[in-house]
Amino acid sequence: MHRSIARALKWLLLSLLVIGVALLALRSYRVLGGPPLQPWHTFVPEELTADQLDAADWARYLAQEDAIMASVRAEVSQKLAPDQRVPINRYFEASPVYPARFAHDWNRSYVLEPGGKPVGVVVLLHGLTDSPYSLRHVARRYRDQGYVAIGVRLPAHGTVPAGLTGVRWEDWMAATRLAVREARRRVPAPAPLHLAGFSNGGALAMKYSLDALDNPQLPRADRVILFTPMIGITRFARFAGLASLPALLPPFANAAWLSVIPEFNPFKYNSFPVNGARQSFRLTDALQAQIERMARAGQLGPLPPVLTFQSVIDFTVSTPAILTALYAKLPDNGSEIVLFDVNRTLKFTPLLRPSSYVAIDRLAPTEPATYRFTAIANADGDSDTTVERSIAPGQLESASRPLNLPYPPGIFSLSHLAIPIPMDDPLYGMHPDPKTKDDYGYNLGAMDARGERGALIVDQDFLTRLSSNPFFPYLLERIDGEISRPSGPSGRNIATTTSPALPVRVEAVLSTLLPGDEGLQPFAAP
Repeated sequence: MHRSIARALKWLLLSLLVIGVALLALRSYRVLGGPPLQPWHTFVPEELTADQLDAADWARYLAQEDAIMASVRAEVSQKLAPDQRVPINRYFEASPVYPARFAHDWNRSYVLEPGGKPVGVVVLLHGLTDSPYSLRHVARRYRDQGYVAIGVRLPAHGTVPAGLTGVRWEDWMAATRLAVREARRRVPAPAPLHLAGFSNGGALAMKYSLDALDNPQLPRADRVILFTPMIGITRFARFAGLASLPALLPPFANAAWLSVIPEFNPFKYNSFPVNGARQSFRLTDALQAQIERMARAGQLGPLPPVLTFQSVIDFTVSTPAILTALYAKLPDNGSEIVLFDVNRTLKFTPLLRPSSYVAIDRLAPTEPATYRFTAIANADGDSDTTVERSIAPGQLESASRPLNLPYPPGIFSLSHLAIPIPMDDPLYGMHPDPKTKDDYGYNLGAMDARGERGALIVDQDFLTRLSSNPFFPYLLERIDGEISRPSGPSGRNIATTTSPALPVRVEAVLSTLLPGDEGLQPFAAP
């Protein structure tokens, strides 16, 4: 009997080994047929490590940032081969998308100062492969409301995608702590401190907020605002490192990359290394474990209110994970999640996957929750008119109010990229303002490409993915509310009155997606 079991285990292990070798061989074969690596895929700038960041101040970080930008210019831009000196290359100094030619290079860390004495300070944390550009509109809103806005360039970002091949999430965390130290140096307590994080930056904002509960040396935030936060990603990212094993051999160096694409976006990497996916998984794994541990120990009581903006359809992060791994654990502290539903007009409904147009019901609370649940959706299937439906903490009845914002007829859903970007953004906006003073060479968000498949250097879904938010005015309105809302001793919301609204019963069923839906999609770069 024991001999039979041992024989079966032996054959099982042998089968798994054969399958693993076959997959690695297939991966190696595909790599050989991929595009060659360019200088921006091989040159790794010298960033400060986590220990160095914890010992540095803001001036030291900016000095190193200057040195990094100079090294990229010397080792990449000034060493380009003739065939790399093309207008679409962001590293070509004569290119219209060369970041250094702009009036302001948003790849760099920045500080926006209000006109008078600051009333508060906010730290803004961008996403993976991203740059401080993505939250600049939110930063300006805070500045206009009297806040100092500090946007930190996270290590390995804003330079060359090769920087992501060696970075660790602990380095991003240390940069977050540095930015908060600078925030409190400029605007000391008791003035409010807010954290705003987009995607991977949202995970960093939450991780810092939890760390501050454990470490009295870390200044605590009064508010946390998240835009499509990376609370959970698919398990594929755990094993992403295996896909890079062939890269140990020089002929298979491309295996260290999940995608190798020409770099034509001045403020975001197009190419994406395996290590980027791995570090994001390590960060979200550590974050989820910390949330669970502290929730069980009853240590989340002093956590500041968390306001999250999220699309129900998101190919980069798991929307259900935001609710199950974060919001389900939060105390009754005034937190809220705002979900943007799909466009339910009749012309889109037949084209959507069933999981898409029932997702909002599956995500809504089925029993009284500690947080406010808000959905932005069509008033009905015959109209582009949108409404806000909210379920207050401890209730299952919702209240509805109309919004003076239609769902644009050509948009079937928001995307991971769209949430913090207005429609008139000069680079990513669908309807860029012709009067804008910013000129980035072309507008990626307004491209309406039509033609035959196979001709473009990027997949067509790259161009169709929405990169700006038609509900951005609503988002700013909600941020203004967070800025003006008073806080108690622990940062909790002080009760405020709400405007009367029409009660509506919410048909809520499941809190997680069914197998085969979003939660099982392969990890996609932001």
